[in-house]
Amino acid sequence: MTYLRSTFRHPALPKNELGYSVDYYEGSLSTLCAGCGHDSINAAIVEACWQMNIEPHKVAKLSGIGCSSKSPAYFLSNSHGFNSVHGRMPSVATGANLANRDLIYFGVSGDGDTASIGMGQAVHVVRRNLNMVYLVMNNGCYGLTKGQDSATADVGSKSKSGSVNLFEAIDLASLAIELGATFVAQSFSGDKEQLVPLLKAAMHHKGFALLNVISPCVTFNNNPGSTKSYDYVREHIEATSTVDFVPISREILASYEAGSVKDLTMHDGTTIHLHKLEKNWDPLDRFSAINAMQRAKQKGEILTGLLYLDENSQDLHELINTTYRPLNKLGEAELCPGSEALAKLNASLR
Repeated sequence: MTYLRSTFRHPALPKNELGYSVDYYEGSLSTLCAGCGHDSINAAIVEACWQMNIEPHKVAKLSGIGCSSKSPAYFLSNSHGFNSVHGRMPSVATGANLANRDLIYFGVSGDGDTASIGMGQAVHVVRRNLNMVYLVMNNGCYGLTKGQDSATADVGSKSKSGSVNLFEAIDLASLAIELGATFVAQSFSGDKEQLVPLLKAAMHHKGFALLNVISPCVTFNNNPGSTKSYDYVREHIEATSTVDFVPISREILASYEAGSVKDLTMHDGTTIHLHKLEKNWDPLDRFSAINAMQRAKQKGEILTGLLYLDENSQDLHELINTTYRPLNKLGEAELCPGSEALAKLNASLR
């Protein structure tokens, strides 16, 4: 096995307005499990940035810890990147954004990185309306630590160990709307036709944009009740030793009409229900979006599409009146205005 990506590309690959073919927006070869939904999302990010003629060096990729947080290595290798500690991506993104508003900030997180250890930071980056794309690769489990239920796992779902989740799931999209997010959307990793436009819209939005993407985990979506589970196979074979491996699985794709419901079978045999919003959906009504999501929840469906958009939002820079120039471009005149300015400032505080 090689971990080096082939440099060969077809010479006739189309180029965008900047003169780049799509391979210029790729990253290193993925080491995620074959068939992982995260890789489908990475491919959608590459396609969206290529279509939007974005210069990779004007993008800052930020992440925490988890399978999802490894993903920034697999797209836009020519951009800036910072892999922070678990759940702390929002504070790093805030500091970087305040220092330089000229970059496109792309935060990649997971359901554990956001809804558990990072919840305290996630809610504040939402309410501050930081100008960034916050992408959650949501698979409902902790893929790096053997598949325990995350805070977004649905009540009644079974983990790999066979235990039933007794707790209500945290609905990240609904929570974001409640907290004042100005762009909220949901999608499925296998629905590239929907995901690419949503990514483009999120990057174009001025303010905080949440994209909650359902992304199946091919390794830990297997239950003891399934005949395809590791335990079932071991109980029905005779071997001299126990050997574990991660099987290669096919990528799950979805294509369905707006306004329709699609049942998708996961790798473990379980089924999720996707409900794509109508094309005439009005995403400008916050209360309508919340009500629609609650109705979908009662039916056991997952709404996908653009859920809510505030076209007149003010991002953090506008709210606190920061400088338009990046801090590293400010000279002595701006940074050291002199003793008179300091005396005036001190007098205003007395």
